[in-house]
Amino acid sequence: MNYKITVVIEKDNNGFYAFCPDLEGCQTQGDTLDEVRVNIREAINLYLDSMSEEEKQEMLSKEILTEALEVQVG
Repeated sequence: MNYKITVVIEKDNNGFYAFCPDLEGCQTQGDTLDEVRVNIREAINLYLDSMSEEEKQEMLSKEILTEALEVQVG
């Protein structure tokens, strides 16, 4: 079964950091954007493999919306 899972990727001085708000504690890092994408897919698969179907349905039934807002500072 396929699920859509929200992933947040942040760039910092050491590369990239990714986490899944849907899956508490599911996170990884990588030197490049491509590497962090591969790593987070692997982390998600490992995380989901440890869960029952009922747990997956409960965790992945949330709808998380992301949006970029422009704000004035100062």
